[in-house]
Amino acid sequence: MIINRTLNNGIRVVMESLPFVQSVSVGIWVRAGSVDELPVYSGISHLIEHMLFKGTKSRSAKKIAEDVDRIGGHMNAFTGKEATCYYIKTLEKNVDKACDILIDMFMNSVFDPDELKKEKDVIFEEIKMIEDNPEDLAGDLLLEMVFRGTALEQSIIGTRESLEGIARDSIIDFLSQKYTTDNIVISVAGSFDADHICELFNESFLAAQSGKSRTPGHKAQYEPSYQVRVKDVEQSHICMGVKGIAQEDPLYFPMALLNNIIGGSMSSRLFQNIREQKGLAYSVYSSSNSYVTDGIYSIYAGVSHTKIEAAIDAIAEEMKLVKTSGIGSEELSIAKEQLKSSYVFSQENVNNRMYANGKNTLLLSRVLTAQEIIERIDQVEEEAMLRATDLIADIGRYSAVLVSSKDYDICSKIVGLAV
Repeated sequence: MIINRTLNNGIRVVMESLPFVQSVSVGIWVRAGSVDELPVYSGISHLIEHMLFKGTKSRSAKKIAEDVDRIGGHMNAFTGKEATCYYIKTLEKNVDKACDILIDMFMNSVFDPDELKKEKDVIFEEIKMIEDNPEDLAGDLLLEMVFRGTALEQSIIGTRESLEGIARDSIIDFLSQKYTTDNIVISVAGSFDADHICELFNESFLAAQSGKSRTPGHKAQYEPSYQVRVKDVEQSHICMGVKGIAQEDPLYFPMALLNNIIGGSMSSRLFQNIREQKGLAYSVYSSSNSYVTDGIYSIYAGVSHTKIEAAIDAIAEEMKLVKTSGIGSEELSIAKEQLKSSYVFSQENVNNRMYANGKNTLLLSRVLTAQEIIERIDQVEEEAMLRATDLIADIGRYSAVLVSSKDYDICSKIVGLAV
């Protein structure tokens, strides 16, 4: 059962009671991510996320970790393009202590300059880690290319140059602008008392200030672009993508189903053709990612340096087949069952429920029930699948990144595949 409340200061609380479990996940969501940053301060949202673990007025960084361990909890945080979340999962009996830790971090972090310097060094190592992972690197570069000219272009982690320019004063200023009551949602899922949860936050969550609503993001005209990074790697990593659909688009569920059919499972077309039949790749898959204002559809394959062209041809072959032959009723029925099963399985985890409810309340101001989601999946018809296919079938419209030890003209190859 979903329970919606509003704290005395206007902060929204979304709670889902699951009395059959013994755990609870408590998350504080903030509508502050890389889309909210000035380019000169790129990565500040992610840096703040790190700094909230580095000490408060009453707890050192070590004490925060010890207090979470003391209640057998699991604490973490993550920053995305549109939001940041801080959460603790613990046993029902320890929810008061978990909330106290979260509130203390959120309201009383000191952002010590010495700790700030050390944490920047930690993030510099994180940047190196991404650079050393060619699959992650290709994915990040593709996002920047597809969303060029929009706020979604900006990197979540930032750059060494932008991070070095962020001082404590910059952080305090960003917090005053973005960590405001209209930009915060508290999400709770599991076994708990709703009145007690609201009482805990009403008593302690007072310092957050009101703010102004966000200005809608600018949508630039998409133009395909291409990039090759020559690195000392054992495989060539192909990542290609095109504009997809936003979260509230009527084609959201058709696109999710289409993604499952093309490259979202072991029975998908890309997996069966490129891995099972042709033996070109160990890892090959597609993804459909949606944001409030925009979306991206992408395809990834890791192949031998000598098989780059063959892999791209095979991908183009499957996309052409999707366009010319469409999606059969049996194939669509199988995809619906897979998508519904994946959703139901995800709902068996209290963290996933906290995550979905908090994110949707924060960004979309609503939460779909499980029954509504299953019904929307079931209601997708072949006509909607055709419209979704029209958006992504032409490989010649894709942007592409290649991370390889081989300098290959991926631009000419992709452009030559245009329908």
